[in-house]
Amino acid sequence: MRELLELIAGPTVETLAMVSAAALAASALGAPVGLLLYLIAPGGLVERPALRRVLDRLINALRSFPFIILMIMLFPLSRLVVGTSIGTAAAVVPLAIAAAPFVARVVESSLAGVDRGVVDAAVAAGATKARIAFGVLLPEALPSLVSGLALTVINLIGYSAMAGAIGGGGLGDLAVRYGYHRFRLDVMAAAVVVILILVEGVQAAGDRISRRIMSMR
Repeated sequence: MRELLELIAGPTVETLAMVSAAALAASALGAPVGLLLYLIAPGGLVERPALRRVLDRLINALRSFPFIILMIMLFPLSRLVVGTSIGTAAAVVPLAIAAAPFVARVVESSLAGVDRGVVDAAVAAGATKARIAFGVLLPEALPSLVSGLALTVINLIGYSAMAGAIGGGGLGDLAVRYGYHRFRLDVMAAAVVVILILVEGVQAAGDRISRRIMSMR
């Protein structure tokens, strides 16, 4: 048991670091796009139908791209950004790019769920578009955004396990190298259990924070 705990500890930390960094990067990339998609939609504050169609198709294409293939294609970019295409740091680049379209859709959907009357009231009060976007829409959509971020992190945990299969490090790498190749079923089972615990923990935290925000209104 002690050996198993020692084996699992390092990859767990790697997975947490990899997922956290990728979630931050994906949010930085995807959230502005999601806000833009909402603003330029038909009936939005700044309608741009042609631009929206282009962004919409681009996001759909990226979301449907198989992650393993995407990661392999982005090896050169990972090498350019972090100096290597193997390991935890290198895996953050494709993880962030794979999750960014999902974040964009989450933000767009959350903003679309805001009561239109709140937006109309802000427009009638003479609020600027920037004020409406950042002072009205985002705060109103915060509970949904938190839940969406939790789902993004959960997806990233699953992606990180796949990344480990091709040199990404973390729990996926442990399960493949020590569990599968060395016929250590206990290691594979332990890696799966830790991944499940991480997923449950993120989901519970997201639900709790979202409920807390709702109760403060």
